[in-house]
Amino acid sequence: MHTIAALYHFTRFEEPAALKPALLELCVAQGVKGTLLLAPEGVNGTIAGPRAGIDAVITHLRALPGCDGLEWKEAQSETPPFPRMKVRIKREIVTMGQPDVDPQARVGHYVEPKDWNDLIRDPEVAVIDTRNDYEVAIGTFDGAIDPETASFGEFPAWWEANKERFHNKKIAMFCTGGIRCEKSTNYLLGQGVEEVFHLKGGILKYLEDVPAQDSTWQGDCFVFDARVSVGHGLRKGPHLLCHGCRQPILPQDRTRPEYEEGVSCHHCFDQTTEADKARFRERQKQLRLAARRRLP
Repeated sequence: MHTIAALYHFTRFEEPAALKPALLELCVAQGVKGTLLLAPEGVNGTIAGPRAGIDAVITHLRALPGCDGLEWKEAQSETPPFPRMKVRIKREIVTMGQPDVDPQARVGHYVEPKDWNDLIRDPEVAVIDTRNDYEVAIGTFDGAIDPETASFGEFPAWWEANKERFHNKKIAMFCTGGIRCEKSTNYLLGQGVEEVFHLKGGILKYLEDVPAQDSTWQGDCFVFDARVSVGHGLRKGPHLLCHGCRQPILPQDRTRPEYEEGVSCHHCFDQTTEADKARFRERQKQLRLAARRRLP
């Protein structure tokens, strides 16, 4: 069984690149795989591996400057969720492109999963899903507003174009694990919104804590690992991943004429060129050859 740990923490790293070698070496030595992002504003990522390996990496991360309060969410998978380990240096651990946004200065009011339903049922509250459009498409909360953004960096422009809709409203925001809301709530506070709330621990914590019979969540939650989606109790959902566009699809979508394994699906068939598809076919061919070489 593989333990999956999703984590983030905002802190100040003076030289994030200097932290990479020891962190990557530890992950590899412990058999931990996944992706960790380091930036001047902190750390973010999802990793998976043996119980002892995850514990060792978490201990290492919590010992970094300002990271003693780092929290993480765990799940289990019978198959390895990631093929390799990557530690990347970024400008931001979640890209919003707003240099004045600082989650360490202030954020919205945290709402525990058990209290979320009561909040979003309040007619004075507008509920906004801060995730990307393809994530929202497979699941969201009842009544949530979908900004239809292709990336988190589009959210400020969407807000500027739509803010009059929310005059005198309380704003409740949510995302997969909570990290995007750290920035989006700080951004709205900076825009003069007085009452801003966000779901503590994100959708993943809600699906873990709130029983399905009491839930206001509809559908599945996209996750950035081999599980692709999860439902209540963090059980693996039905979705697969199109390796052409990295969007979730259902098993029956593989019978559609646009689907070609590793190349395209109905989401992306018209969005890529024949040269792109040829490149994807070659990549898929190499993956099949590599898989055959690993067979005993």
